[in-house]
Amino acid sequence: MPFREINSKMVEVTVMPGQRVFSQRGAMLAYKGDVSFTPNIQGGQGGIASMIGRRVAGEATPLMTVEGSGTVFFGHGGHHIQVVNLAGDTLYVEADRLLAFDGTLQQGTMFMGSQGGVMGMVRGQVTGQGLFTTTLKGHGAVAVMAHGGVIEVPITPQRPVHVDPQAYVAHHGDVRNKLSTALGWRDMVGRGSGEAFQLELSGNGVVFVQASEEKL
Repeated sequence: MPFREINSKMVEVTVMPGQRVFSQRGAMLAYKGDVSFTPNIQGGQGGIASMIGRRVAGEATPLMTVEGSGTVFFGHGGHHIQVVNLAGDTLYVEADRLLAFDGTLQQGTMFMGSQGGVMGMVRGQVTGQGLFTTTLKGHGAVAVMAHGGVIEVPITPQRPVHVDPQAYVAHHGDVRNKLSTALGWRDMVGRGSGEAFQLELSGNGVVFVQASEEKL
């Protein structure tokens, strides 16, 4: 389903008969055509099991189901928006970063351990709690939110990428994550993690990094 960035803080989505879009509640700014908006109680494409998993993981974000025929404009809180197009791969993203996504994508929650769930990884490192992240898999578009704009940083086997955990937005590809402490790293390099942590991503893929350490 076509997603088009109108500007850095608004995205236009074309809704077609027989297809669905899921959006964060309250994210609709305007629309044209015959479009309906209903609260989503099925947890997206992943179904009720996905919804329950998300609630258990603390990853639940209220969603709206958008259907009909027309054009919808989405934005939220003045946050910057990045459209990510998936071609059969999986996007790992914090739940509160999701603005809207194609209804054809398979939605789920994954216990990640040493993989993904970046802010969960930080919390888990500090509190010992479980580490979860949201996944979207398949062919379609996802609009994610960030502070201060987003850059796409390639990850290659020869060049792993190190990210301040609070500057992390999402990633996709065949990527391995490693969260480690680095004495003095926050003070010298990264500013927003609140602890001396750095996130190392290695393998093949892309990481989306926001130009701020602010939370949404």
